[in-house]
Amino acid sequence: MTDGTPSPAARSDAAGAPAAAPAPATPAAESTDTGEVMVAATRASDRGGRPFWAHLDSPFTAGLLLTIGGLVAILLGIAVTNIATILIYIALAMFAALGLDPVLRWFERRKVKRPWAITIVFLILGVIATGVILLVVPTLISQVSSFITGIPSMISDFQKSDVYATLEGIFGTGLNTITSEIQSFITNPSNIAAISGGLLKIGAGIAAAISGGLIVVVLTLYFVASLPAIKESLMQFAPARNRVKVRAMTNEITESIGSYLMGMVVLAFFNSIVAFLLHLVLGLPYPLLMGVLAFMITIIPLVGPVLYWITASVIALFTSPVSALIFAICYLIYIQIEAYVITPKVMSKAISIPGSLVVIGALIGGTLLGLLGALIAVPVTASILLIIKQVYIPRQDAKV
Repeated sequence: MTDGTPSPAARSDAAGAPAAAPAPATPAAESTDTGEVMVAATRASDRGGRPFWAHLDSPFTAGLLLTIGGLVAILLGIAVTNIATILIYIALAMFAALGLDPVLRWFERRKVKRPWAITIVFLILGVIATGVILLVVPTLISQVSSFITGIPSMISDFQKSDVYATLEGIFGTGLNTITSEIQSFITNPSNIAAISGGLLKIGAGIAAAISGGLIVVVLTLYFVASLPAIKESLMQFAPARNRVKVRAMTNEITESIGSYLMGMVVLAFFNSIVAFLLHLVLGLPYPLLMGVLAFMITIIPLVGPVLYWITASVIALFTSPVSALIFAICYLIYIQIEAYVITPKVMSKAISIPGSLVVIGALIGGTLLGLLGALIAVPVTASILLIIKQVYIPRQDAKV
């Protein structure tokens, strides 16, 4: 028909035939659709994945946020500076706990439960501290006062010695003037008070030291009691697949640090005994004071014995040049024996690191944190070396 209506035959054919399936998309159409979808996804991801700073179109907003971030950083730095003393107390207590842990594990290997082991160790430490306070401190105070009051006579005896005559022949008569000025400065109480900041500051410092010591003791007790739980809690921060390795490394590091700290205490004790006996046998003054000073200085790793050797030899020189020479030779011999015989036996379980790194670590730690930094520098350096050796180097070796 001419009006556009399909003929009956055509209608019957259309009715009898099944509906034609939609024609498959051509490759060009498919690629076009896929490209549009990818472009749309990319645009969406670009909108959703843009960094925060990309939305800061206003320079004022960007500058304001940068200023606020800088102020927050400054406030955090001030806060850390204000609590630096508390952080030092925490670090001292943690290292003391790690140092006592080998002793506690020694008791645990002998079927003593950890709470009872802690009680026994702290009772022993309390008895030792009480004995030191009752027996050593009064004598130490008297020797310190005798040392201060005896400075003029020591300088006078030194001026009469042959060593002073030799030095005067080298440097001239100006040496006598310098010695007199030093003597007058040291013997003037106002100068001593000015150096120390006054009597009030001395009293405040003593009170702060006592309160700080009590805080460290209490924190050490808590850390010792909860040390296994602390280590297990820290393990939760590591991925589950790495916890076995991290646990092994943590145990190795903590055991090595504990052995190292105990070893340093033992070596410092030996140094103090040797210094005390040498001063007592040679007739040098203040043997107990020099023994305590030896313990405090030689606990610094590696450089401590050398520092004490120089300091004690110079102080002994004011009393008797011959005794000072004998002391210097004998203590130098002991330093060699300690370095090659005693230290390897005491430090057999500690992490061994090169001597150059010990010196560098002790210098850096001492510069940053004083005595505490010098003490913790070596264990921290050893821990870093262990992590590098067991984590970083294997990853580098796995790369081809």
